[in-house]
Amino acid sequence: MNDIQKGKNTAVVAYMPIIGAVIAIFMNQEENKTDFGSFHVRQGLGIFLSFFLLGYFVGYANSWMATGAFYLFYFILWIYGFLGALQGQKKEIPLLGAFFQNLFKSL
Repeated sequence: MNDIQKGKNTAVVAYMPIIGAVIAIFMNQEENKTDFGSFHVRQGLGIFLSFFLLGYFVGYANSWMATGAFYLFYFILWIYGFLGALQGQKKEIPLLGAFFQNLFKSL
C-alpha cells in the first residue's frame, strides 16, 4: 500500500474543524505515520490555529467587509487544502503553506 493511500484518511480528517486536526495527529502516530498524512496534518492544524488567532483581532475591526473578507480567505484556503487531500496531492496552501510546514515540522 503506497504512502498516499495509507495516509488519505488522516489527511481528510485533518481538515475537519479543530477537533479533526487533533484526531488526525493521533491517527498519524508510530506505525500509521505517513509523509502524506503528516503534510496535511500540518496544513490543517495551521489553517485552524491561524484562523482563531487572527480572527480574534479581525473581530475588533468592527467592519463587515473586513470580517467577510477574512472568512472568505480562510474558507478558500480550507477548500484548497481539503481538495488536495481528497485528490491525493501534496500542494501547500497559498501564502501560508511553507510557514506551516516549517512551524509544525515535528508532527
